[in-house]
Amino acid sequence: MTDHRPLQTLLFFLLLGFWGVASAQDTSKWTEPFPPHRIAGNLYYVGSRDLASYLITTPEGHVLINSSLEESVPLIRASVEKLGFKFADIRILLISHAHSDHCAGSAEIVKLTGAKYWVMAQDADAVEGGGAKKSRVGKGDYTQFPPVKVDRRLKDGEEVKLGDAVLVARLTPGHTPGCTTWTMQVKDNGKALNAVIIGSPNVNPGYVLVGNKNYPGIATDYEKTFQVLKSLPVDLFLGAHGAYYSMEAKYARIGKSAENPFVDPEGYLRYVTDREGAFLAEWEKQKKGK
Repeated sequence: MTDHRPLQTLLFFLLLGFWGVASAQDTSKWTEPFPPHRIAGNLYYVGSRDLASYLITTPEGHVLINSSLEESVPLIRASVEKLGFKFADIRILLISHAHSDHCAGSAEIVKLTGAKYWVMAQDADAVEGGGAKKSRVGKGDYTQFPPVKVDRRLKDGEEVKLGDAVLVARLTPGHTPGCTTWTMQVKDNGKALNAVIIGSPNVNPGYVLVGNKNYPGIATDYEKTFQVLKSLPVDLFLGAHGAYYSMEAKYARIGKSAENPFVDPEGYLRYVTDREGAFLAEWEKQKKGK
């Protein structure tokens, strides 16, 4: 019998390399339209080719996760309406974290829909203040965005309920102090599926993990994040960027078989393991002063 293990090992490390590249932000896809689609049950994708926004529909109105950039709002609105839902029926707006690629459009969405804006407490001040007045990572302007009043400051493990939908806010800090991973159960063809929408486990270029005066506990927070992510039950693997979970490739498989392509617990574990390894490597590098 042929031993396929060397090939499997090679493919695994090629995938790890892909995830490392995917974690670097490809901004060319941030404002490129992408077909809105149903993921499972009442959970839909309404984002761009990479900036992920999610719509959770209920008879009492809808929940939107991530407003993306200011220029993303018309795209999100068009996606919601293509699916047959009313943009004005969005009652609650949530985000994954306080960076402009996930929250800069919030002011406009709140204005257009009257939605209540609920944000993890540790990111709420940044959201209300328009982001960091001085970048804590030393470069990049993704920490700047239009300020918006936060209607409710969320705590780790707090539930967000609307109609028959229940989402749980899990604090997964490091990328930002209030970075949030959203979990929920959706019913799909009579089966309950656990959806996990990862906020971000990535250490962006320029992040200071050792001796960070603006965020002293950043490395410890990342450690906590990986503990949380590895503990979550997951069927549907999703994230704040489509590249996290190979969204385009999975979208292309919709309807090709009876299996839901977004059900990928193995891919979730591989991704989290890879991102934890990248964090630990960068942390060790900074501790050695390299």
